[in-house]
Amino acid sequence: MCGNAAYIALVKKGKGFGNKTRPTRSWLDKKSRPGFRGYPVATVAFYGPNDEPATKIVVSVFLTESDEPDFLKRWFTDGQTDVRDDSAIGEEILTFFKTHAPRSTVVTDAIIGCPHEEGTDYPEGTSCPRCPYWAGRDRFTHERIQ
Repeated sequence: MCGNAAYIALVKKGKGFGNKTRPTRSWLDKKSRPGFRGYPVATVAFYGPNDEPATKIVVSVFLTESDEPDFLKRWFTDGQTDVRDDSAIGEEILTFFKTHAPRSTVVTDAIIGCPHEEGTDYPEGTSCPRCPYWAGRDRFTHERIQ
């Protein structure tokens, strides 16, 4: 981020006729408001072996404008349960938010990649062997790039 050029907003899915909100997303909707409101800034990102379900959530807090988060915590599910539907994890994240009191929150509106970490779970510069869905795929649009 450069100087005052930062723009942070909460990304929400529209509420269409008959759409049901995920239960744990309600904890997030209650604690976040759109727009940049200053630091600390929390980021919330969902990861999974494909575009459904999310098996990992990562929440980080930046106290100031920096490249690395000051606080970062990860939660996982067993692979059968979507992390967004786990109320116990939702409560733990609320506690994490309460502890660090973010003024702004950035939330992904979809799963943005594999739950395994490059360089830790598989070699850097390669695709995850356990998540072939993400090989050659843009993590934000989910379209093929190779």
